[in-house]
Amino acid sequence: MSRWKGLPASLDHRVRHLVVQLRRLKDHSGLSLAALAARTSYSKSSWERYLNGKKLPPRAAVEALARVCEADVPRLLALHEVAEQAWSADRPVPPAEKAEQHGTAEKDGTAEQHGTAEKHGTAEQHGTAEKPVPATAAPPVSGRSMPFGPLVLGALAVLVAAGAVLLVARLWEDANGIGRGAGAAMTAGGTAAAPAFTHRPGEDFGCPVQRRAGALYAGHSRTDTAVLGSGASGWDVVEAQCLLRHQGYDPGGVDGIVGGRTVRAVKRLQARFKLPTDGIVGPDTWKVLRR
Repeated sequence: MSRWKGLPASLDHRVRHLVVQLRRLKDHSGLSLAALAARTSYSKSSWERYLNGKKLPPRAAVEALARVCEADVPRLLALHEVAEQAWSADRPVPPAEKAEQHGTAEKDGTAEQHGTAEKHGTAEQHGTAEKPVPATAAPPVSGRSMPFGPLVLGALAVLVAAGAVLLVARLWEDANGIGRGAGAAMTAGGTAAAPAFTHRPGEDFGCPVQRRAGALYAGHSRTDTAVLGSGASGWDVVEAQCLLRHQGYDPGGVDGIVGGRTVRAVKRLQARFKLPTDGIVGPDTWKVLRR
């Protein structure tokens, strides 16, 4: 088995989880980086960067590795999607890279915007700048303004449409009996939006666990892909802690924060169901929790 370097301490736990899974696949396959490069369209140096957390592997590389190692492709792609969101949030694209992505069109647009200014600057340097246009040469400004009535009617139409979408979404949620915590609102897309997560010391959230459509829900989150490591917080954590307690693995208090007791409870659950005992709630652990 390869002796891997430690991953950067600044690496987000969701990206770290993806890289650890890719390392395990590579080690279990027995392939070297050179052999992996020969079986995929990515070079040895690229795999070295991907597997040491220096660069996020593209989706196609993750899929290629999963197929070469005969692994669960959808699961790895789900982990990659979560890691990609975290990576993008932590590393905004540099301006030079943005320009490269957009090609010469952006450069031409910049040149067009600044071309006239550059010409005037050159003219001023040589003392040949054009004379300012007299105020009387400006075209007259029309005194007519845009009618106010159409603006009001348009705004009302948008509000009515948004209200209709929210009402339909609320009715759908009530019919299916699945909420996401007390006071949950609905987004325009019809999905449940939990209130902002807040926690007061000593607070313990309720766990009304019910089975809906063959799966367990505690009423705080419907996710089955969120990756929750040590220190994570929010409604997804509350949901996981409720399901852990329901399954007989005490996470301590249901406070919405992944602490030491929650990590230990997750590891006990993972060990029982022959999952990697990393203490991180990922797609495979969610499947077990919602049984």
